[in-house]
Amino acid sequence: MKIIVPVKRVVDYNVKVRVKSDGSGVDIANVKMSMNPFDEIAIEEAVRLKEKGVATEVIAVSCGVLQCQETLRTAMAIGADRAILVETAEELQPLAVAKLLKALVDKEQPQLVILGKQAIDDDCNQTGQMLAALLGWGQATFASKVEVLEGVAKVTREVDGGLETLSLTLPAIITTDLRLNEPRYVTLPNIMKAKKKTLENVKPADLGVDVAPRLKTLKVSEPPKRSAGIKVLDVAALVDKLRNEAKVI
Repeated sequence: MKIIVPVKRVVDYNVKVRVKSDGSGVDIANVKMSMNPFDEIAIEEAVRLKEKGVATEVIAVSCGVLQCQETLRTAMAIGADRAILVETAEELQPLAVAKLLKALVDKEQPQLVILGKQAIDDDCNQTGQMLAALLGWGQATFASKVEVLEGVAKVTREVDGGLETLSLTLPAIITTDLRLNEPRYVTLPNIMKAKKKTLENVKPADLGVDVAPRLKTLKVSEPPKRSAGIKVLDVAALVDKLRNEAKVI
């Protein structure tokens, strides 16, 4: 069984992002970039399935600028067998990424696509669902447990009321939540081995996909700063402020 795992290069989660002075977007110049944490969980889960003997090959895929190769090398150091970069300087939105992934799925014919439920930069939470719709495959989102056996994937997912378990006939799409697993520490020997693994570069035109943006960002601004809280003397004063100042009761 072949598994494709899309990974995204994002601003590292430890970095405090800054908005550009002209409000056109987030400043990423000289900023540390890393793999989207949810995608790291997806790679880990795919590698674990391979270690269990369920999968035979794990392919990492990324779409974006040439520097995304670093993210793909990290994925291969975790355990992916090879990688594909769809190289483009265009701003990629979820639908464009889903179309690129569909073209790669048609080419590679995997039985399973595992990807992070969302990216921490745009928080769109759309790519997996759009890919499932384009392919006509079953999907299970926000997975906290995955079991694959004899052409069926059983996925436990977190919902508002607790846990829900879905049974999916492969091929299928799974998006990962934080509690699915804890990604392994990448060791130096595995980083060196990753440098020798195959990394293929393709262009969107090679896949016959138009990645022109359909949405236009008008302005990006920082959230307003919150004022400091205050202490009140008693419950009566609290109720008075909630009623007359905050106007929430």
